Amino acid sequence: MKAHTKPWMRLLPGFVQRRLEGRDNLQNILANIGWLSADRILRMGVGFFVGLWVARYLGPEQFGLLNFAMAFVALFGAVATLGLRDIVVRDMVREPARAAQTLGTSFVLQLAGGLVAFLLVIGTVSYLRPDDTLAKAIIAILGFTLILKASEPVKYWFESQVQSKYTVWAENGIFLIIAAIEVGMILAGAPLIAFVWAAFAQAAGIALALLTIYAWKGGRLAAWQPTLTRAKALLGDSWPLILSGLAVMVYLRIDQLMLGQMVGDEAVGIYSAAVRISEVWYFIPMAVVASVFPAIIEAKKQGETLYNQRFQKLYDLMVLLALVVALPMTFLSDWVVVLLFGQPYASAGPVLAIHIWAALFVFLGVASSKWIIAENRQILNFQRTLLGAVVNVVLNFFLIPALGIFGAAYATVISQATAAFIFDVMRKETRPMFIMKLRSMNVVRSARSLV
Repeated sequence: MKAHTKPWMRLLPGFVQRRLEGRDNLQNILANIGWLSADRILRMGVGFFVGLWVARYLGPEQFGLLNFAMAFVALFGAVATLGLRDIVVRDMVREPARAAQTLGTSFVLQLAGGLVAFLLVIGTVSYLRPDDTLAKAIIAILGFTLILKASEPVKYWFESQVQSKYTVWAENGIFLIIAAIEVGMILAGAPLIAFVWAAFAQAAGIALALLTIYAWKGGRLAAWQPTLTRAKALLGDSWPLILSGLAVMVYLRIDQLMLGQMVGDEAVGIYSAAVRISEVWYFIPMAVVASVFPAIIEAKKQGETLYNQRFQKLYDLMVLLALVVALPMTFLSDWVVVLLFGQPYASAGPVLAIHIWAALFVFLGVASSKWIIAENRQILNFQRTLLGAVVNVVLNFFLIPALGIFGAAYATVISQATAAFIFDVMRKETRPMFIMKLRSMNVVRSARSLV
């Protein structure tokens, strides 16, 4: 093998090794995808198993309350992160000499954003459930984790360097410790609130681990240089992403919140069982797209032809991966739900068969969000996600009273399709993306393009 071949490539077939030899950039991208996928696979394996055990242990009603609280806090996550992730990664790839300013400024901004988000969480739940002491306590504990998101710029730095393995080490080390603790709590018969504190401990542990591993790799927190000028520049680019992030969380989580308020916590528990299985696959597009994004930015510098070719191949891959997930799950949903969650959750099976098709549009949406970042047209992300959020709220308002949890599933699929696919027809600048996505729906052509 040539000197530039990575050791892990010895595990690949010979013809694949020959295609990758000497292509350092591609090897780094594939290695990064591997680490990000390994991260999610470990969580899907260990975490999903423990999560199922927790769901069986708590039962649909308490499990529903826990998921209601998590969805409620997640709704304010965009305020805490301020939409900075892709902006920070982009800027550190483009201007590595200014990394200290970018990291320091994004840390301060997210610390302030987390505090504002926490206060909003406390105020909103007190208004919606003034007499539900347990719900308010759970949401207050989970809400504090929004402040801990200030450590995430470290992740952005490793991502910009295509070295996500280090954040995988940090996050999964804490994750495995908390998973073991949760198993112990189940065996000891711990109450619901104990699992809430475990979730908080995981967030705090990950924040500390990220900062520690950054220092271990030679990073100096003291060298970070937050500046007002940099803050204005970052927020100037990210403010549409803050609004779009809020809209995303609305159409990802408003179904559980509206079910909780309109039907009850037990309905949230049943519905959440289906959603957990459906959304566990969303790590796939995130891992792939996060790893190829730096290469797409480089392709744009070389010309529009290569740039568009890479996006078309990305859409082709997203559709094929989504179908590999959705088709089998449609026919096996009843069996999968009972096998994993048990008979008390059996009514989640038909919900899963509907909800799983949101994956097709989620996969495409994750890919096209990078086109929006690369083009510096963040306002488009806000517009499409706002449209999806409005569609989801309206559909849930009418479909939940008529169809219950099935109405919430239909609303999710339709709103995802609206945001990630139909919206592209409405704007002149996104119509080329619509054509690419439509072309990728030709499965035979997509498969051939990737060979």
